[in-house]
Amino acid sequence: MYRTFQNGDEVGIIDLWNDVLLHDPINRTRFRSQVLLDANFDPSGLWVAEQEGKIVGAILAITRKLPMEGTNLESDSGWITFFMVHPSFERQGIGHQLMEHATAYIRGQGAVKVFFSSYAPNYFLPGIDEARYPKGFGYLKKEGFRRLYSPVAMHRTLTDYVYPQDVRDLKEQRQREGFSFGCVQDGDFPAVIQFANKHFNPDWGRAIREGVLQGLSPSQILVAKKHGQVVGFAMYGGYEQIRERFGPFGVDESEQGKGLGKILLHDTLQTMKQQTIQGAWFLWTSETTAAGHLYLKNDFRTFRSFHVMLKELTN
Repeated sequence: MYRTFQNGDEVGIIDLWNDVLLHDPINRTRFRSQVLLDANFDPSGLWVAEQEGKIVGAILAITRKLPMEGTNLESDSGWITFFMVHPSFERQGIGHQLMEHATAYIRGQGAVKVFFSSYAPNYFLPGIDEARYPKGFGYLKKEGFRRLYSPVAMHRTLTDYVYPQDVRDLKEQRQREGFSFGCVQDGDFPAVIQFANKHFNPDWGRAIREGVLQGLSPSQILVAKKHGQVVGFAMYGGYEQIRERFGPFGVDESEQGKGLGKILLHDTLQTMKQQTIQGAWFLWTSETTAAGHLYLKNDFRTFRSFHVMLKELTN
């Protein structure tokens, strides 16, 4: 039987999740905050396959009810943020039927394309991890999805971290030129959030705002300024209150090439080390961008790769 979400299904979905998505287990707190309390969640978009009272498959379809910024609801787009079928029930067409229900929901909301799974703010992974879930990757391709791009996750140990002397020298030089670096102050928040929204994406501004509202210390947000104007920022612990999670992080394009990103990166790593944090990691970047090169040059290493997938919907 295929049906939409009902009260109590969260228990069966979480049990199924932990049986199937072995590399990414979840608990009730994360499911509650990232699914049930998501402002865009609609029970009609969460479909389950049930047999003899047990949930054996599930899929979540999302369309935007609350804009990330302004009034833009990205009405042409929908997202699949997770899907799963118990191994004992594979090859019975369950996954296909669940996808049919999910895409019908998305199409019914007026969208013409669906992504897996680049949804903000509450994505679990940036996309499908082909190495860990080859069947899932094959399933998406069979269902008509194509690879759009492939972000990576990176990690750097801090157990042996020492703030580099060349970065100290560079920081002093930039300070003499009118740049300043430090923790965000209360009066900085409007400018920093606007900077993140304008130069990067609204999810970054949201991460700053909601992180602080949920208890994130301003000492975990570092800001670079030029003659008092925000030109870059970096933070840690902003997503799900995970102290080791680095980012978001960015520098104004017009100021790149001056080492500001390197300074912000190492100021943040130093702050994390001072808090006895043993490592820094994040889920989403490209190895071929300027940021990716910066991470690799500063001892970050890729530990997972993902594919963001796209399917065009037809009537």
